[in-house]
Amino acid sequence: MALTPSTMLPLGSKAPDFRLPGTEGETVSLADFKDAKALLVIFLCNHCPYVKHVRHELAALGREYQAKGVAVVGISANDVISHPDDRPELMAREKAEVGYTFPYLYDESQAVAQAYQAACTPDFFVFDRDQTLVYRGQMDESRPGNGVPVTGNDLRTALDAVLAGQPVAPTQKPSLGCNIKWKPGNEPGY
Repeated sequence: MALTPSTMLPLGSKAPDFRLPGTEGETVSLADFKDAKALLVIFLCNHCPYVKHVRHELAALGREYQAKGVAVVGISANDVISHPDDRPELMAREKAEVGYTFPYLYDESQAVAQAYQAACTPDFFVFDRDQTLVYRGQMDESRPGNGVPVTGNDLRTALDAVLAGQPVAPTQKPSLGCNIKWKPGNEPGY
C-alpha cells in the first residue's frame, strides 16, 4: 500500500465526461446529473484500508446529501487482475453491505480516472450546479489509526457551501489513501 495524495485537479475545471457500467447492470453518464444542485464524484474501491475506514460515514453522507439534491457517484478504477477484491461482482456486494445509495461504477479502461486526475482511494471531487470543480480534497482529518473520528467535515463544509450558493474556501487539503492500481502502461504522468 502506497500512501498517495490527491493530485488536486485545478479548481474551475469542468467535470470530465463519463459513461460507465454500474453494479446493478445500469449505465451511468455525467449527463444523468445535469439537473443536480451539485455533483460529488468519489474514486473508491473495495479493498483499500482508507476507504474501509470511512465507508460507513461515506454511505451516510451520500444518503444525507442525495436527499438535499446532490448527485453522488462512486467510481472504482483499480486493475482487477492485480487486485481481484475490486472486481465488479464484489463491488455489488460492497454496495449492498455498506448501504451505498449512489451508483457504484467500474472504470475498466481507467480513462475516467485519468481524466479526473484521480490518484488515490478515496479521492473526492465536488462540482457545482454548472459541473465546475469547486472542491477536491479530503473527506476529513481522520485516517486509519490516528484516533480522529470520521465526520466528513471537510466534504460536508464544501457541499453545504455549494447548496447555500456560497463560494467554497479555496484552501483545501488533499485526500490521502491507497494509490489507484493502474494497469501496466496506464500509469498517468500527471
